[in-house]
Amino acid sequence: MARKKPEFWLKFNNSAEEIWLPVNPESISVVSAHGYEDIEVSDIGEYTVIGSGRQKEFSISSFFPRDYNASYCEYPDIEDPWEYVKTIERWQRSGKPIRYIVTNTPINIAVTIRNFEYEERGGEPGDIYFTLDLKEYTFIKIAKKGEQVSGSGSATMPKLQTSAQRPSTREVPKSYTVKSGDSLFKISANVYGKGNDWRKIYDANKKAIGPNPNVIKPGVKLVIP
Repeated sequence: MARKKPEFWLKFNNSAEEIWLPVNPESISVVSAHGYEDIEVSDIGEYTVIGSGRQKEFSISSFFPRDYNASYCEYPDIEDPWEYVKTIERWQRSGKPIRYIVTNTPINIAVTIRNFEYEERGGEPGDIYFTLDLKEYTFIKIAKKGEQVSGSGSATMPKLQTSAQRPSTREVPKSYTVKSGDSLFKISANVYGKGNDWRKIYDANKKAIGPNPNVIKPGVKLVIP
């Protein structure tokens, strides 16, 4: 049975406000990392302590069209592109998490808006291209004085754990040939270790990629800056 086409939703304040993205992103980008800490132990050498899973990161790249076009718009009653932008920026300034939902997938998660970039390009007046970086948000309940925390005899405050950052030993290639199913976010995650640096690759390869960073053709050789 064929899976239905997904819808991309952003919801704020328990769905009091919602944005249904009018144009679906080319891909669903997720980074799921895990925490590790390397420790030097006398007479043993380097020892790795495996930590807990880190919060997932998501990146969405698409555009808000000025005019409805049935070939790529998800619904006809689209808003003015700048209204979408103002709403997202207001949510970001609120300091509160939003909910990111992709229907027909397991993605239904509270997130914070970490970065919101947008631009209006020459030759496409009125359309606003954007990249939205989101990170999973964890709700923490702080026990009140006198309350017991499950598994503990007294209420305790959550501890903030930090780990030393080791210099990256990742070897970055000088070039990359696009494969079927690739996106700039995915390529950036492969070569740099994080997908959010995809714009560096795009800026260095605009002529080869073209005006839409969401569309890259298999076989194209990209320079990796």
